[in-house]
Amino acid sequence: MVIHSLEWSQGKLRILDQTLLPKEIKWLDCSDYRQVVEAIQMLRVRGAPAIGVAGAYATVLAAQEQMKRGGADYKASLQKAAEEIASARPTAVNLRWAVDRVMRAVAKGRTLPETMDLLLQESQRIQREDEAANKALGEAGAKLLPKDAVVMTHCNTGSLATAGYGTALGIIRSAWASGKLKQVFATETRPLLQGARLTTWELMQESIPVTLMADSAAAFTLSQGKVTCVILGADRIAANGDTANKVGTHMLAVLAKEYGVPFYVAAPTSTVDLLTASGKDIPIEERKPEEVRGFGGTQTAPDGVPVYNPAFDVTPAKFITAIITEQGIAKPPYTESLKLLMREAAAVAAKAAGRG
Repeated sequence: MVIHSLEWSQGKLRILDQTLLPKEIKWLDCSDYRQVVEAIQMLRVRGAPAIGVAGAYATVLAAQEQMKRGGADYKASLQKAAEEIASARPTAVNLRWAVDRVMRAVAKGRTLPETMDLLLQESQRIQREDEAANKALGEAGAKLLPKDAVVMTHCNTGSLATAGYGTALGIIRSAWASGKLKQVFATETRPLLQGARLTTWELMQESIPVTLMADSAAAFTLSQGKVTCVILGADRIAANGDTANKVGTHMLAVLAKEYGVPFYVAAPTSTVDLLTASGKDIPIEERKPEEVRGFGGTQTAPDGVPVYNPAFDVTPAKFITAIITEQGIAKPPYTESLKLLMREAAAVAAKAAGRG
């Protein structure tokens, strides 16, 4: 079963509200691009590839708004809305990548209705391409795993975080389908518990064996030799291989290195940002302190205690064994291997555009 976190239907973007999972399955019907921006900021839709797709469709909603208003300056208005959408979350490069990509269609449109059609076609193309990319990288990554592999993962990188199938969980799905996977260890992923709430739920839907563990149990588990490899996703990969991902990733990478466990990053090439030289240039989103002072409406810390709440951290490339993409597997030195993969991805995109 492939779970989809969003879908375009009858002129609206339907978003599965991930803040309510696994207790409640609720779909949000967004007819205004500002609703999509709010959904991205509040993590109702989350995961770098998924928010990229959501951002693309949000531009279509902005165009629909312009259709109702009319006016000859619609391109300037669309560009302003696009900047608001692309800025909703700063760390994940997929969001700006997708918005910039669909907005290139605006220059081709001669009228507003034609422009809106072009935006919708490109958004749908991005969605299809992301799901196909996930399946391709899932198959490539599964080949790296030995039989009876035990995989540790962090946060949520499945269908919920993408257009479908998943990145790190896509590899896990492919490994399970090919009979190579024995067990998954999923960390809770503090403070918002994406691993506990979302990853375990996704895997249990498909009867893939998963065991939930506290983030703080990772070192002990890895030290016992129970884990074959660690596989995670990414929100941005710099040109040198430094990778921004959910906070706690850097810690797992250091631990994996210490205990000799391969550490893999799984992401589509849309997550690779060759314009960002290294991890120190990646903007790291900091979120509100209430996410750490309590959970689910229950306060767990004293009133007013200062909180440091980065949503992401940056894992230096030296801790990463390989980066798995739909175009193949990059290995150190990443400055060369990522450049080569991106060149191949650009060639594939150009060929596809020629067919279109």
